[in-house]
Amino acid sequence: MFRRRLSLVLIFLAATLALQGIGAVFALREAERQVVRGRIASDIHLGFVKLSATKQRLRSWVTQQKIGAGGELAERDALLHDMKTTLADLARLTEEARLTRLDTTGEAEHLARLDALRVLGVTVRALGASIGQMNVLPPDAPARQGWDALTEVFERTDGRDLRQLITQSITRETAAVERERMAADQALARMQALWIGMALLLALVALGAMVYFARALRRPLDALVNGAQALRQGKLQHRVAVQGQDEFSDVARSMNAMAEELEQHRLREAAQRHELENEVRERTRALHEANESLQRTDVRRRQLLADISHELRTPTTVIRGEAEITLRGGARSATEYQQALHRIVDTSRQLGAVIEDLLAMARSDMDSLTMVRQPVDLSLSLADALTQAAALAAANQIRIEGPCGELKPVWLLGDAQRLRQLLLLILDNAVCYSFAQGLVKVSVHETGGANPHVELHVSDEGIGIEPEELPRVFERQFRGAAARVHRAGGIGLGLSIAQALAQAHGGSLSLRSPASAAGNKGTCVVLRLPMLKTAAPTVSGP
Repeated sequence: MFRRRLSLVLIFLAATLALQGIGAVFALREAERQVVRGRIASDIHLGFVKLSATKQRLRSWVTQQKIGAGGELAERDALLHDMKTTLADLARLTEEARLTRLDTTGEAEHLARLDALRVLGVTVRALGASIGQMNVLPPDAPARQGWDALTEVFERTDGRDLRQLITQSITRETAAVERERMAADQALARMQALWIGMALLLALVALGAMVYFARALRRPLDALVNGAQALRQGKLQHRVAVQGQDEFSDVARSMNAMAEELEQHRLREAAQRHELENEVRERTRALHEANESLQRTDVRRRQLLADISHELRTPTTVIRGEAEITLRGGARSATEYQQALHRIVDTSRQLGAVIEDLLAMARSDMDSLTMVRQPVDLSLSLADALTQAAALAAANQIRIEGPCGELKPVWLLGDAQRLRQLLLLILDNAVCYSFAQGLVKVSVHETGGANPHVELHVSDEGIGIEPEELPRVFERQFRGAAARVHRAGGIGLGLSIAQALAQAHGGSLSLRSPASAAGNKGTCVVLRLPMLKTAAPTVSGP
């Protein structure tokens, strides 16, 4: 299995790295030891050089003292102290050099170094004692004698030549420094060879492992990659070929199981999505219907408010007109006041009925009106409407001319209150759109036959209606250009409500606006209502 083979290769690489690390530790220690030995050898060499230089400076000081050229005692003491300190440092470095040597080749060198230090130590002590006893040479003393005395003190100890001893020591230490330097170079060369060898070994092992695993992994990885790409493209029917029992086979089996599960999930999701789309479509349709219903309700609400405004304006105007006519002028008889009050009461009843109808429309369907159908005499309703409209006409300086002679009964099936409301709407429209001092004529015509009808014609000499505006006069809130100029306060609902009332009685309402020779167009409203066929009316249910 790939896991085992990969583990073996990684273990081998880890062991190689560990060996390389161990070798590096040993190499670093060896390099450190060589550096320490080189430093000690260099310090010993410098110590002997310094000791020789200090001895020469001390000899110069003694020479000056002997010839009387002066010389500070502090300088002498400092030079002696430097020589003693240098000897102490050389003794310490000599011991360190002995301890850092792992072979026996430097034993003779160590003994020679100890012998030199011993002789130099005796010399320094002897110099300290001899210099303190030296006196200035008398002027007549020979110079050679003084020089020989100095040479004996500074250059000979126990019968040995100090110059030769120091020169040999410096030469020996110079050779030791060169030897240690060569040893350090050799150690660095060995370390470099070790590192290069280990690096080559690791490179060869890594290269071999790379070639092996590249060949062994290419085929299963290609199969897995192709399978993954197929799944990404939505080809859930694709299956990865399973070969062997290694880790890639396990992954292939897992991918195949996942693809099968995804395919089943996609089928379930498609079914659920289809079901959800149907449900959303149904809910959307219901929401659309509810929205349309709300819009219709809102339109009806606005229509109701407009109807309330229009229907309440006409009765209140009639009541105000009756009161103004009665109060205008001088005192009147009680009968005239009673008649005016009766007309105001009748109009108030009509106003109350209109309010009840509007409230009923608001509580239920705003497009419906309560109709109490029963035989009604049109002549009585027309007479009441003419009486109420007279007050409106008088307030606008308009004259209303009713049918000639006494009206005979005209029976039809309808609602007396609605009929008076319809007639008053027509008369109110004629009065409102007439000029001052104008005339409104009312006439009644009957048509016989199998379906007898009665036609009420209301003509005025007002502003008229343009031909292109006639088809729209029954639209709610429509007002022609001339109507907006003549009466800015209108809202365009009177004829619409009148048409609805006419249709509720089974009739129709139409308008025409012919031009006259005088230039005034005027308007003629024709109300056509079905009559009862029987001469003697009988009460009919609602």
